[in-house]
Amino acid sequence: MPRDIAKTLSYLAVHLTIGFLVAYAFTGSIEIAGGLAIIEPMVNAVAFFFHEKIWAARSPVSAAAALPA
Repeated sequence: MPRDIAKTLSYLAVHLTIGFLVAYAFTGSIEIAGGLAIIEPMVNAVAFFFHEKIWAARSPVSAAAALPA
């Protein structure tokens, strides 16, 4: 398995574990904690996509590329 994929999967495991433990600490419910641990990364991925789009649109490189030559 390539290193970047292994690193991504290990980060995902850490993220899900921390999300589950925090949600469980607040709710005391395995079901709710499990649901939040699964849903939160999905929502975060969508938010990250739009965050990147906004940053790319505001980038000086993007603005310069949009100018006529």
